Amino acid sequence: MAQKIKLSTIADALGVSTATVSLALRDSPLVADTTRERIKDHARTIGYIYNRRAASLRTSRSGIVGVVVHDIMNPFFAEILKSIESELDRSRQTFLLSNHYDQLEKQRNFIDTLLQLGADGVIMSPAIGTPREDIQMLEENGLPAVLVARSVEGAGVPVFRGDDSYGIGLATNHLISLGHRRIAMIGGTDQTSTGRHRYQGYVLAMEKAGLKTQPDWRIPGPRTKQAGFEVSGQFLALPDKPTAAVCWNDLVAIGLMNGIARAGLVPGVDVSVTGYDDLEEAAIATPALTTVWNGQSDVGRRAARALLDRLNGVAVKTSPELIKPELHVRQSTGKPVERK
Repeated sequence: MAQKIKLSTIADALGVSTATVSLALRDSPLVADTTRERIKDHARTIGYIYNRRAASLRTSRSGIVGVVVHDIMNPFFAEILKSIESELDRSRQTFLLSNHYDQLEKQRNFIDTLLQLGADGVIMSPAIGTPREDIQMLEENGLPAVLVARSVEGAGVPVFRGDDSYGIGLATNHLISLGHRRIAMIGGTDQTSTGRHRYQGYVLAMEKAGLKTQPDWRIPGPRTKQAGFEVSGQFLALPDKPTAAVCWNDLVAIGLMNGIARAGLVPGVDVSVTGYDDLEEAAIATPALTTVWNGQSDVGRRAARALLDRLNGVAVKTSPELIKPELHVRQSTGKPVERK
């Protein structure tokens, strides 16, 4: 019965035009706030259901944007999502969220769903192994894409991320300035642009300072607190006994510090540790974590704005836009201490 109610029914009851009712139900700013809320309240009272699909046929816009990331449980992506949501809200866009967990097929299934729903566009941190053809397919099928955090070589779409090589360089140079000469890097993978760029920043900073990088000083893989904790034994057992560790992100760093403490050592005193992303937890960790702010809020906001611009016919550059990271020095780093 609810779907048989017409816009004219609401218009007649409230003494407004059918066009005003239509605009109000689409949250158009052309309708005064009080009028818009009065119309929406009445529609809810009588059981009217706004038919988004029918509206999209008239406007060629569904009002739906897809967002797909690795794992929303990672606070890094949660912070990006928060700023995306805030920006999309201002344009009355609804977003659908999916975690791909670096499973390419899961990502593709979500994209297929967006295409079937006639979504307006998608913001994505692409899964490991995403080929540029997948991104180009979206564009060819009328689903504009914007990438965040990770890039796909040759995709030809806007990309917003922190300058990872520069950022890890900040952390590494900070440790070098304190006197550290044996510095390990823990976490990340060469399978992602983020992993490659961060490792590159570490290597470049070490080489510029005239320091060697030993193959076993790099412990790839960890991206979570649990993983950082689990590799702490491997790190502490390295034969050259590195006095510091540059971690791929804050989660790994906090997990590593927990493992160091479990081994009877004091993070920030016996071993220096740096993180990356400057999550809220970093400042309240014990010890407070020296880390690099990676511009998550800026990444999300700019990505959402770029997608909305594309939907409105505004040209957006496709070369990566890099947010400049900042080093935040806290208590987890100090002068080197030689371990027995």
